[in-house]
Amino acid sequence: MEKEDYQFQSVIKSEEELRSLLGYPSEVVKNKVITYLDRNCKEFISKSPFLVLSTTDTTGCDVSPRGDQAGFVKVLSENRLLVPERPGNKRMDSLRNILSNPSVGLLFLIPGLGETLRVNGKATIVRDEDLLEMMSVNGKKPLLGIVVEVEECFIHCAKAFLRSNLWEPSSWLETSMLPSPSHMLFEHISLPNTSPSSIKEGLEESYTKRLY
Repeated sequence: MEKEDYQFQSVIKSEEELRSLLGYPSEVVKNKVITYLDRNCKEFISKSPFLVLSTTDTTGCDVSPRGDQAGFVKVLSENRLLVPERPGNKRMDSLRNILSNPSVGLLFLIPGLGETLRVNGKATIVRDEDLLEMMSVNGKKPLLGIVVEVEECFIHCAKAFLRSNLWEPSSWLETSMLPSPSHMLFEHISLPNTSPSSIKEGLEESYTKRLY
């Protein structure tokens, strides 16, 4: 049911209101944040094949997935990590946002593990050849890398994954019930001389021939 014209009657407008409803963090939660990548964070990152990158600019925010073989993000030091910028759709939302506002948030996931690692910091776009060479796959270097100067690191609890059953195959939809990306794109782009099948072919070609 759509409620586009619904007038909200109870809107939270201050931290005091939030605290009165939700309370305060425990001592464990208050003290779990560190400001560098210790051996535990480094191990987590080395086993993570997937992260979500959050960026913002003056007009809004963006969240973008990044994934590769576990360990694709390189830890340069206790205060720096390096994320490869693989071939994409050339919108460059994250990169353009970083140029406008370097503050970023990263969420590292490991399949099967409910807890995630959150890293916040300041990002810089680099093209140093020695760094790009470190991230080569199948002889292909990324054109760019994203260096993050770490400001905060902490483990996030598993409640969202437990509630969603994300890692439980028994909860997954049958393939035939999944949304069709090619149909969605067809309806969204509304371009002549396209069809769901032609868009699907283009996606498959991109996935098989332009990953790196």
